[in-house]
Amino acid sequence: MNDKILADTSVWVEFFRYETVAGNQLAALLSANSVCTCGIVLFELVQGVRSDKEKAVVLNSLSGLRYYEMNERLWQNSAALSAGLKKNGLTLPLSDIFIAAIAIEHDLSIFTIDRHFEQIPGARLWNP
Repeated sequence: MNDKILADTSVWVEFFRYETVAGNQLAALLSANSVCTCGIVLFELVQGVRSDKEKAVVLNSLSGLRYYEMNERLWQNSAALSAGLKKNGLTLPLSDIFIAAIAIEHDLSIFTIDRHFEQIPGARLWNP
């Protein structure tokens, strides 16, 4: 089993804005070199910044992390995952489906406070 953890945007927001349990847990995982990231999380974080200073802090925090990106197979897997969820009456944010597809493909646990991930088959959530 892989010891890498893909931190979802929701946890990064906690890390940057608040003194919270999730933010503190992410800080500890970062210190242990256990966290990785992906393009979707990078996009969501950067599009939400309010200043160049915030952008620099975000980019600096993610800069040394192992980075995963979508490829053609993952786009197809994401589409199949989304279609399967829709068959069961669930429509989840595409960003969550993309993050889950990356995590599943690379055997990563997802650290999130977003309950959507619990509904995604094959997604493994990180629990402290």
